[in-house]
Amino acid sequence: MRNIALPFYAKVALVLFAIICLGYLAILGQTLLAPLLTSFLLALLLLPFSNFLEQKWRFKRSLASIVSVVLMIAFISGILYFLANQLTDLWQDWPALKKQGETSFHDIQNWISNTFNINTKKQIDYLKDSTSAALSTSATVLGATLVTLSSTLLFLSFLLLFTFFILNYRKVLFTFLTSVFEEQHADKVGEIVRRIQYIIKKYITGLFLQMLIVTLLMIMVLWILNVKYAVLLGLITGIFNIIPYIGIFTALLISSLITFATAGAAKMLLVVIAFAGVHALDGNVLMPLVVGSKVKINALFAFIGIVVGEMIWGISGMFLCIPYMAMLKIIFDRVDSLKPWGVLLGGEEKPHKKRKIYRITKNIKLEEQE
Repeated sequence: MRNIALPFYAKVALVLFAIICLGYLAILGQTLLAPLLTSFLLALLLLPFSNFLEQKWRFKRSLASIVSVVLMIAFISGILYFLANQLTDLWQDWPALKKQGETSFHDIQNWISNTFNINTKKQIDYLKDSTSAALSTSATVLGATLVTLSSTLLFLSFLLLFTFFILNYRKVLFTFLTSVFEEQHADKVGEIVRRIQYIIKKYITGLFLQMLIVTLLMIMVLWILNVKYAVLLGLITGIFNIIPYIGIFTALLISSLITFATAGAAKMLLVVIAFAGVHALDGNVLMPLVVGSKVKINALFAFIGIVVGEMIWGISGMFLCIPYMAMLKIIFDRVDSLKPWGVLLGGEEKPHKKRKIYRITKNIKLEEQE
């Protein structure tokens, strides 16, 4: 078969067409693909424990997979139970929060009136118009909430099933990957699969450890500042911190609103400063130290990936973009024709300094070598 050399603009058009088609298919298949890709990451995380059960305790593969998934469910349920208890305490204090919020709202009204010369009546009229517009769409909001709840339950059901199936049939999947390519590429495919397994396992483990450290740090700092609901706000910060860049700002907004309603503007300013300090410590110390530079994706394409992931799959897309971009980079770095794309996704490598090496000659003289 004769090879046809396409012009550059034709290749670009074909690449763009393929990207658009893949994006459209991803949007159509969100119900299936989002839990499937998430389950793949969880299966990589549970794989060492499942192998331990099979090799050490002689469990069958299906039983080891079931035990691993059940323990994962128990762990997640414990976190959700603890979070629900904290939210219950917040709900019990709702009348006091409402009263404090009204007082703070009146203070803001007076400040706006004195600063911008907008009287209170105009402010109330504007709020009434906004409230009416919000109430007119309440049925739509309620319907969307119910759809979101049902979609979440469906997502969790698929997540558990897919995680079990991937763990149970992992040998079949690996055999398929190695056999679908030509035999001369079998070693390279096996190397890529093992590298992806190692990198993603380290990344997810480090991510959960980072979440735990950030949670404990925020709880300690907020407790020192005597902020109410310090445990709840610290837990929210740790969970939201999983989403790069955007999660910390969302947690800051929630914490600022709750602190403002319970303690006023001065304490809220201290909370903002505390968040800035913990975020700086997290980005400059915890992330490189705990998570490490295993996932070498530069900040530009990481942020682009987060935005595109949110556009396609929402919150799950924001979480999945970084590990799957890391997988793509591993593939790009090991396929000669795709290496430029791996360079584009990666960070700028620092030049290695040449170390001076000294050797002792026969004449007992130190000679310097480069």
